[in-house]
Amino acid sequence: MSETKQTSGGKKRIENLLLAADSKAKTPPIWLAGNGDRETGLQALVPAQRDWLKGSGWRPDAGSVALLPGEDGAIAGAVLGLGSTKDPSAIAMLVGALPGKLPEGKYHLAGPVQDPELAATAWAMGAYGFGYYKAKSKSSHPKLKLPTSVDAKVVERIAGAVYLGRDLINRPASDMGPDELEQAARKLAKTHRAAVKVTKGEELTKKFPMIEAVGRASTRKPRLIDFSWGKRNAPKITLVGKGICFDTGGLNLKPGGSMALRKKDMGGAAAVLSLASMIMDAKLNVRLRVLVPAAENSVSGNAFRPGDVLASRKGLSVEIGNTDAEGRLVLADALSLADDEKPEILVSMATLTGAARVALGPDLPPLYCDDDEIAEGVLASAARVADPLWRMPFWEPYDKLLKSDVADVNHISSGPFAGSITAALFLKRFVEKAGAYLHFDIFGWVPSAKPAKPKGGEPQGARALFEFFRGKYG
Repeated sequence: MSETKQTSGGKKRIENLLLAADSKAKTPPIWLAGNGDRETGLQALVPAQRDWLKGSGWRPDAGSVALLPGEDGAIAGAVLGLGSTKDPSAIAMLVGALPGKLPEGKYHLAGPVQDPELAATAWAMGAYGFGYYKAKSKSSHPKLKLPTSVDAKVVERIAGAVYLGRDLINRPASDMGPDELEQAARKLAKTHRAAVKVTKGEELTKKFPMIEAVGRASTRKPRLIDFSWGKRNAPKITLVGKGICFDTGGLNLKPGGSMALRKKDMGGAAAVLSLASMIMDAKLNVRLRVLVPAAENSVSGNAFRPGDVLASRKGLSVEIGNTDAEGRLVLADALSLADDEKPEILVSMATLTGAARVALGPDLPPLYCDDDEIAEGVLASAARVADPLWRMPFWEPYDKLLKSDVADVNHISSGPFAGSITAALFLKRFVEKAGAYLHFDIFGWVPSAKPAKPKGGEPQGARALFEFFRGKYG
């Protein structure tokens, strides 16, 4: 499977899902109805259509869809159920259920939607499919005529970047190692004329010893991918994404069941590349830097061991408590480099801890931030675009749980508690000069399909951060 086919064409695929607002094509309407609205919310339907809905037993449950027949037997329209929700962003996201439930054709939204841009984006996100390894996969979908207030380029920008992130995560590790992740980053950088530097081999060992230690047991060599874009005098924004392309757990080997989804351990890298795509395509007024430490955590005779003490780029010595907590090690070296440049905002995104999922589940990633105003802005942006986040604290009293008797710090806690918080505190030790630091402990995966979010890889947090950045730097 070629790299080009796997990681390109997101915007092109989305162009085929949308019709221009001024299109003269005949498009049946899609009505929106919530609980209690079967009569009062569907006044525009002819009596026969209302009788059809009643007689078929259809209920306006969230995401349910009913087709409406016309007098000639053709589809005259459809109704989308909203359930009991009144939240504008949640209603808009339910539009993402339609591409998978409507037959091919051209449609328009007849019901009022308070956020038509998000609704159109949800439509595009809901049409995503990962069929690259199947002999036959669905290649056509129903098309949505855009509301007059929606810019098609914005929808293509956001949904196309989400497609990029999903494609990267969904690819199996056999086709997504450090080399392929580098190729994807280079391709994105080239599209937007960003300058790329990749550090590997002896230079990596010398400058980024923890990245090298994590990846040295694999035949697929580790590296640090680094690209920059934008005017040098613009506000500096740096994104760091965990690029562990597969994680066996190292010598602390994972059980077989826990290894099944380890291809998604580069979900943080996918999320920052998705976000970077949005930022560069929108030409935000920022000096963007993207850092992806890419490695595979494998097992061989030269694998790093529990109890080893590693040097770090920052100069702190790090005792290894468990080789299955490798993501924070590669991030720490990259964060140290990023911090030297004193960015206005420094972001890390990573599929870092199972503890975050125990606390908040797969749909609600923790956000750690040391700036209250920025944290509130990001959370408000997340709510607006239905890319949910939940703020968690850098709880300093737990920092003592990282104490080491033989090194400056242990990279994991000695106990079972507060695993996501202690991981965030470990990373924060490597950030001192940045104006604000945000850390996202994402899952990077949708376990069961939802409207606009098919089962599979998901660059969680990318849309929320873009919404915040385009408000601040647009």
